[in-house]
Amino acid sequence: MALPMMAQEQSQGPVTRGFLADPIYVPSLAQQLRDGTFVFEEIDEEKKARPKKQFGNNVIPGKGSAGIDPVLQTTPPLHTGKAPSLVFEANTGVGVVSDATGAVGPDHYMAGWNFAFRVYDKGGNPLTPIAAWSSIFPGNNIGDGVILFDQYADNGPGEPKGRFIITEFDSSPNGFNVAVCQGPDPVNDGWHVYTVGFGTGTFPDYTKFSVWPDGYYCTANIGSRRVFAVEREKMIDGEAAQFVSLPLTGIATSGFYSPQGFQATGGSEPEPGNFSIAYLQDDAWGGVSDDHLKIWTVNVDWEDTSNSTISSPQEITTADFISVFDGGSFSNLGQPGGPDIDALQATVMNQAHFRKFCDYNSAVFNFVVDTDPGGGELAGVRWYELRQTEQGEPWTIFQEGTYTAPAGRHAFSASMAMDIYGNIGMAYTSVSDTEMISIRYTGRLDGDPSGDMTVAEELIGQSSANSGSNRVADYVHLTIDPNDDRTFWHIAEYYNANRKNVVGVFDLGNTLPAGDVAIIDIKPDDGPLTATEDITITIQNYGTSTVTSVPVTYSIDGGTPVSEVYTGSIAAGSTDEYTFSVQADLSLFDNLYRIETTTSMGGDAVPINDCYGENLLSDGILSSGDLAFDNSELLVISSDNKIFDVTLRTNYNEILPISVYDITGKILVYNNLSNQGGTFTYQLDMSYVSSGVYLIKLGRGNSTKSTKIIVK
Repeated sequence: MALPMMAQEQSQGPVTRGFLADPIYVPSLAQQLRDGTFVFEEIDEEKKARPKKQFGNNVIPGKGSAGIDPVLQTTPPLHTGKAPSLVFEANTGVGVVSDATGAVGPDHYMAGWNFAFRVYDKGGNPLTPIAAWSSIFPGNNIGDGVILFDQYADNGPGEPKGRFIITEFDSSPNGFNVAVCQGPDPVNDGWHVYTVGFGTGTFPDYTKFSVWPDGYYCTANIGSRRVFAVEREKMIDGEAAQFVSLPLTGIATSGFYSPQGFQATGGSEPEPGNFSIAYLQDDAWGGVSDDHLKIWTVNVDWEDTSNSTISSPQEITTADFISVFDGGSFSNLGQPGGPDIDALQATVMNQAHFRKFCDYNSAVFNFVVDTDPGGGELAGVRWYELRQTEQGEPWTIFQEGTYTAPAGRHAFSASMAMDIYGNIGMAYTSVSDTEMISIRYTGRLDGDPSGDMTVAEELIGQSSANSGSNRVADYVHLTIDPNDDRTFWHIAEYYNANRKNVVGVFDLGNTLPAGDVAIIDIKPDDGPLTATEDITITIQNYGTSTVTSVPVTYSIDGGTPVSEVYTGSIAAGSTDEYTFSVQADLSLFDNLYRIETTTSMGGDAVPINDCYGENLLSDGILSSGDLAFDNSELLVISSDNKIFDVTLRTNYNEILPISVYDITGKILVYNNLSNQGGTFTYQLDMSYVSSGVYLIKLGRGNSTKSTKIIVK
């Protein structure tokens, strides 16, 4: 559906667009292990990671900020840190640099590195052998995989929400692959795999990915300076999907190029559209007169992708910073032995997390800066919390700070996220001339002094050897547990004694409030909906005391709220469901509804999380009289007559998709049918298929009628 363009937005071209190749169905890891097709990790000690690429160094000697960092934190922490609740090693690395990535789901943690990945339970116990990326991406084990968790994807009644998403380089189209799990279980659920070509003729270095309600978004270190989006809704359903790319205008780089789109993290689901991308602009670079951030806003129209837009960049002036190390080279930070380590300069680190609260939206992200005013180098983390009043409105800096590690150690390669309370967790890598690489974390509690990390540093893992390369963990990755929305899972690279990835699980040790409730789910899910739908909410008690009598509301598309009272009781840490007595009309076919809910319990100590919203796609109700195949319930096609007419009947004056699947779920045909309702004929060509059983579907999502085709 078309999305409204915000007032400050201007369409920028050119738009590159098209359809992805039909997805490939890949069986679950469990099925692969059973049938002997599982691809184990390739052990190759000589295998190297791809080198970082540059497109002409644009750092100008003598230009740019100097002196003491104006937002350097000098106050000591206010809160004692809390040791990690779990630490485990996820791999023994081979080759150069592991590109550590990982994401936590309801019941699993997936950890990946440059050439392989593994699935663990939430106690850190492996559930699969180490798998090559090619176990998910057939024939492709190039590397640089990235693992994400799409927290808002529906999986049907009785299943927890969310899907694991995996991406990997693909050299054939100079693009990338995207694998979408068919459910929340990455061991036992299958995958649909898509291939995306950049169309630039340039291999995409250092890809960054983000989950947003209307797409999976990607940036990469390529000369064309573009952002790419693929059609999330269709990919979740395993259907043919589109792609769009748009230029990031007005951008300056140091040569190396690494912006980051905002990742929808938890809590209330964002509305579709108004996707934001952030990048730093250093006045030491050519073309930049003052340190600032640039923010672009993307709106993709999947009904007509030529209407997709990207804004001119919003420029936000920041406190001065020095992001250049050693003139832009990739060898910067000393260790007790071995080469100097790459500080990962000019990079918005993975990821930039976005969260909706009741009166504002927040985004948190960071990059490395030099904090030594004397001409030496001491790496620190410049971090930001941006806020906006609503999606599509301008972003402002709510707080910014520069964090340095104790004992004169460097702090760099950080990843940060925000929990349900508005607290920020940040894990990072640390090293010095006298101390080997370590992985540590800090954080701050909501309401603490602005710009400070107020939780004392804690250790996740300490190296017992030095790095033999200047490259250490080009990526690190922190995600937040969807089950409690307050536990952080971080993966990074250290040396014990070889190159390894270590996972640390922690929270900030904050005292939980006595009273705090929030809604965490809304039913119904996407699918065929009626004019008399029950609205059922899941209420979670985040506090330490049992709660009763919680006033709740819901509204549809900003309409008049329905106000009722949940009269049950919920123990600390538990959930309960409540169904409103007033039903909702959700019967419009192919309509995206926005459902907003609230709680307003007396004594709720955290009112910022009392709002929760979801986007709900109604596919309408298709009864047997509304949509049908008039040929028969079973079509038998002879080998000498594979082009034939299918007679269809529908009461909807809508564009309806028709698709044909093979027995594995791979889409062979996907077309949109424009009709005026009634009976009509579609000519189906099956001449290119071999004998077997196929499935033809009419409709979208759960609103389908289907029949089998047997080709003899």
